[in-house]
Amino acid sequence: MKSKHNSVEIFIRDAEGNYSLNRPARADEIIVFAESILRERVERGKPLSDPDTVKRWLVARLSDRSYEVFCILYLDNRHRVITFEELFRGTLDGASVHSREVVKQALHHNSAACIFVHNHPSGIADPSDADRRLTQRLKDALALVDIRTLDHFVIGGSEAVSFVERGWL
Repeated sequence: MKSKHNSVEIFIRDAEGNYSLNRPARADEIIVFAESILRERVERGKPLSDPDTVKRWLVARLSDRSYEVFCILYLDNRHRVITFEELFRGTLDGASVHSREVVKQALHHNSAACIFVHNHPSGIADPSDADRRLTQRLKDALALVDIRTLDHFVIGGSEAVSFVERGWL
């Protein structure tokens, strides 16, 4: 794999999958390259089989937001990624999430399953009681149209908390 930053190749992957540099790299270049690797691992048509990779990808996507966003990872019946969508954007301490829109978009994408994701701009990943109630409300709404809710991740700083890992889903 080759990544370009300002039209200069900086990383080269050999046949064994090891990366090397053809010149010194800046920190921002390394971050861009790491994000491209994570995107490749969580892309359309690939099954989600490694929860840690998904967590790292979500943290990379949402940890730097100064406002709350509610996103959904739409999956097919084999848990392959259909698409990732930022559905609602809020403020510093919350976002309004509407069940009707979640169901509408899940049907639009012909999704068989969903993973909810939202960030806490405060950097604290602990889910609130409101997060837990919202998750149950969305899960119930999607179940009416036979769409499974697989997990809900809350991103805070460099941490991702999974509702499944906490035993809440």
